[in-house]
Amino acid sequence: MTTLTKPDLRPANPNFSSGPCAKRPGFSLQALDDAVLGRSHRSKPGKAKLAEAIDRTRAVLGVPADYHIGIVPASDTGAYEMAMWSMLGQRGLDILAWESFGSGWVTDVVKQLKLDDVRVMEADYGHLPDLSTVDFFRDVAFTWNGTTAGVRVPNGDWISDTREGLTLCDATSAAFAMQLPWDKLDVTTYSWQKVLGGEAAHGMLILSPRAVARLESYTPAWPLPKVFRLTKSGKLIEGIFKGETINTPSMLAVEDYLDTLKWAESLGGLSGLLARVADNNQALNDWVAKTDWVANLCQDEANQSTTSVCLQIVDAEVLAMAPEVQSALAKKIASLLDAEAVAYDIGAYRDAPAGLRIWAGATVEASDLANLTPWLDWAFETAKMEAQNA
Repeated sequence: MTTLTKPDLRPANPNFSSGPCAKRPGFSLQALDDAVLGRSHRSKPGKAKLAEAIDRTRAVLGVPADYHIGIVPASDTGAYEMAMWSMLGQRGLDILAWESFGSGWVTDVVKQLKLDDVRVMEADYGHLPDLSTVDFFRDVAFTWNGTTAGVRVPNGDWISDTREGLTLCDATSAAFAMQLPWDKLDVTTYSWQKVLGGEAAHGMLILSPRAVARLESYTPAWPLPKVFRLTKSGKLIEGIFKGETINTPSMLAVEDYLDTLKWAESLGGLSGLLARVADNNQALNDWVAKTDWVANLCQDEANQSTTSVCLQIVDAEVLAMAPEVQSALAKKIASLLDAEAVAYDIGAYRDAPAGLRIWAGATVEASDLANLTPWLDWAFETAKMEAQNA
């Protein structure tokens, strides 16, 4: 039995999952009352809703007018796979990976597409590959924010202004939370269930004019499934980018996405979202700075994720324990907080180093993160005591 005292205050919302992420503050199912249900998504009101989702996306994210925005199936995975299978292979590829999802794209390129000219540029969890070695004469594929490692690219300065290849950016946990330099990005993908806390299964595909030119001038050597086809007779299928989706979307999920976009607009758009993310990170960073048992997995502050914050246990007594004990201790912290209904789903990703992963995106309240931190201390001390007494 432990005599450690539990904190008095609790987060009002214990949802700190890194995906699907917390719903926006004040959300209720009544926000979806205007959903176009029982109607075709190709009906006039259905198409209007889909077009509205694209238009509001452009406005909030500041996507240039000559970029195409499409709603596609299978979440961010579907959007990024669609881009890779449709565009890669014309020239060599530099692909970057420093965590689980980036490594998944490497697997697709090397083992599924089996491209001939690929340079895989990898780094361990907590680090970035050397961005200065990327060759922009080639195509470049990367994640903006590595959700499972808590590591992001610091900005777009490393991307050449005179690039000849395309940049393919998986931005699923960065869109609406980090400033994306659209002039540097040719293909950008994300999913609704991340920063804005929407519902899953739908992805967004944003294409620059350069990406459209590639699609219309290049035919891959491999066959493309119907859900990946973005062109017909050598021309972009424009309807996809006006709300005429490739497959049937959930109009309930569309309504939820519209609700998240309207909430973002009520905050002042992207600047309001970024301000909330900054406040959330301040709450977590202030605690990490004064806490000796925990540290950010990413040591370079400029590269630390501001949404999916990955923490490692650095307590000397814990580090002296066997690796399997350290892993069990980290999982125990997460389970203790889950049992107390204080924090759900904050364990490190299954492929990542043992530790904690706390979502700090815009739908999370800074006050909830501030109230969470004493509970993290309590759970750590409780789990450590149990491990020492085992």
